[in-house]
Amino acid sequence: MQIEVAAKALKELGHVTRLAIYRQVVRAGHKGTPVGEIQDRLNIPGSTLSHHISSLASANLIQQRREGRTLYCVANYEHLEGVISFLQDECCIDESC
Repeated sequence: MQIEVAAKALKELGHVTRLAIYRQVVRAGHKGTPVGEIQDRLNIPGSTLSHHISSLASANLIQQRREGRTLYCVANYEHLEGVISFLQDECCIDESC
């Protein structure tokens, strides 16, 4: 993963509201969670929620899908794992054993 991609993801997760949204989405698993449930659970106005979801999607952290009239947010677990690996890959590499 390129450092710019990791930085973008971490920047978007560095906002309290976006982190709370992302945690709700990650908790839902691969089936995702309806946007309305996120709004209800976190008590966020729709326009604010939409803005934050857009930011998370632009960082490739979530994807959206529509089923009928319901819009779902689904975590992009592969990208999340990439960001985590980026942070862990060189852990203690300069430390002598």
